[in-house]
Amino acid sequence: MPALALLSAAFVVAFEQVVEWKYGPAGIVGLILLTVGIKAKSPAVSSAGAVVLALLMTGPAL
Repeated sequence: MPALALLSAAFVVAFEQVVEWKYGPAGIVGLILLTVGIKAKSPAVSSAGAVVLALLMTGPAL
């Protein structure tokens, strides 16, 4: 069980680093909004985070 928790934490940290590297501080803000919204069960906050991430991913294509 501790190995699974350690592996999960390493994956989360690596994912956050990739998002920050690729999308910058705005990506981290979107990811934080999405995470906080899901944990707080707030659809408005999680939707705002999802929209920020979606805009960052599709931004150059527009």
